[in-house]
Amino acid sequence: MAISPATLAQLRKIDTPTVCNLIELFNVRPRNLGYMDARIEAAFPEMPPMVGFAATATFRSAAPPRKGDAYAGTADQVERFGELSGPAVVVFQDVDNPPAAATFGEVMCTTYKAFGAVGLITSGAGRDLEQVRTIDFPVFTNGTMCAHGYTHIPQIMTPVHVGGIIVSPDDLLHGDCNGVTTIPHDIAAELADIADDFIAAEAVVIGAMREPNPTPQRLREAVVEMRGRMDAMRAKVARKQG
Repeated sequence: MAISPATLAQLRKIDTPTVCNLIELFNVRPRNLGYMDARIEAAFPEMPPMVGFAATATFRSAAPPRKGDAYAGTADQVERFGELSGPAVVVFQDVDNPPAAATFGEVMCTTYKAFGAVGLITSGAGRDLEQVRTIDFPVFTNGTMCAHGYTHIPQIMTPVHVGGIIVSPDDLLHGDCNGVTTIPHDIAAELADIADDFIAAEAVVIGAMREPNPTPQRLREAVVEMRGRMDAMRAKVARKQG
């Protein structure tokens, strides 16, 4: 199912925890699956949400490659961005254990951004963070490392294992300071459409608790109203899926 630029724009207005909450309404997967674990952290938590489609690859740096290097691999990667349903998020699985060097730096991130990528995720490390911040390019990593070792990219556009989940080429990803989640393609548009209603439902409780002198009874009343609104959204989603 094609995902429109308007849907992607709406998703960029929503934080990643809210996206996870919205996915639960659709009952399309268990609540403890589909998002990356705490090993993957935003290097620049101040940046707004990143939304794009996975351009996956594997990475090694502990020993020289048989042929080629990272820059040749980068050219191969960006050439295939056109296969995706929208803007690329580069996703690397570092297959060295432990990681031997940084997956990316200023040159690679500048190159990816020049070809339309909107972010990068790696199960390994990054470097040149100040320079990458300057170009306004969100990155998510498992740490930092100062050198690039024998950087090379053995595989591109293959399923990878990052942050405890499998990411396949063209998976829709949403990430911010709270982490990264996948979004099933077939619910993305409807998820974006109901986001404002969901946020308004949560605001019932938040607003009540910001009133002067809140009481347990006021909390109970607000929770009942919030649950009613969410139940209505859940029923609406179920009818459309049926």
